[in-house]
Amino acid sequence: MNDNEKMIFHYIKEDPFISQQKLSDKVGLSRSAVANIISGLVKKEYIKGKAYVVNDAPTIVCIGAANIDRKFYVGSDLIEGTSNPVETSKSVGGVARNIAENLGRLDEVVTFITACGDDNEWQMIKEATSPFVNVDQVHKIPNASTGSYTAVIDSSGSMIYGFADMAVYDAISPDLLMKNEQLLSRAGCIIVDLNIPKDSIEFLCSFSLKHDIKMVIVPVSGPKMKNLPEKLHNVEWIIVNKDETETFFNVDISTSDDLAQAAEMWNQYGVKNVIVTNSTESLVYAGKSGTKQYDIEESKLVVDVTGAGDAFSAAVIFGSLSGMDIESSIHLGLINSRETVSTDYTVRHNLNKEILLNKLEERK
Repeated sequence: MNDNEKMIFHYIKEDPFISQQKLSDKVGLSRSAVANIISGLVKKEYIKGKAYVVNDAPTIVCIGAANIDRKFYVGSDLIEGTSNPVETSKSVGGVARNIAENLGRLDEVVTFITACGDDNEWQMIKEATSPFVNVDQVHKIPNASTGSYTAVIDSSGSMIYGFADMAVYDAISPDLLMKNEQLLSRAGCIIVDLNIPKDSIEFLCSFSLKHDIKMVIVPVSGPKMKNLPEKLHNVEWIIVNKDETETFFNVDISTSDDLAQAAEMWNQYGVKNVIVTNSTESLVYAGKSGTKQYDIEESKLVVDVTGAGDAFSAAVIFGSLSGMDIESSIHLGLINSRETVSTDYTVRHNLNKEILLNKLEERK
């Protein structure tokens, strides 16, 4: 055992029913870090899994993509039929994974379910994710490749093209999810992206309704809207952009009034709380407290917009689960998104709960 494991093990021996929060307070580590250490102690068979693990605060379960993100930065216009000079980078990504890491960095206890290949790409993702998220429930698929996403970024930081290899996520079937039934039934919230099959999302909607679990859906792109179920009456949140909304409802959104009406269409479809974003211009919330439009403050420094939407979604969900009102939750999302685009990282490394909440107070 390392020093942190020895400390956790000592306190568990003293009180086998101690909560993860009390352990966190005693050793000076975040709850997510404590949860990962406990998971490691169980794997090493120092502990067998006591009631304190089961009875502690419910985990957030994120389900969906975990990719290797490759980015090609183009300094000038692309020329067809010849080599173009670029700068490249490689990092970990995936909508559900990004949201999971954001929440883990905010000291939430998060478990991630995905499918991957048995390859070096997954090892890279695991090493980056596991300090903040429990990845014990990841399923390795024989002869499959871990998901990847390639983006071509222009000089302003905006994406020109995106290429996605997501076939491995077809393996996240209802049968595979049922193998995690005990974990899912104890979840306080289930967050799913639309990279997994439609019947799996339908299963999760039914499962969350049966077990009275908050359900959050975060779409990925217009083409993936085909994976969205027809019945969404148990969905607590959907955070979706204008293009995805146009695709799903087969409508044209041209004005701010159109955007508001489209958000309300999601309510009529059964979703309790809806946010429809319109690029970097504005967003509309529609839900039980009414409909309201928000202008998006332009960031003074834009390095890379990749991950901005996931940062926004994670902070909104964090605010909502923490009991904040809608207004505060949305502003928390806008702050996290703006701070993220000013860094090179898909999930910014300087994110923590205290700083984010302080910035919310400054904004107020």
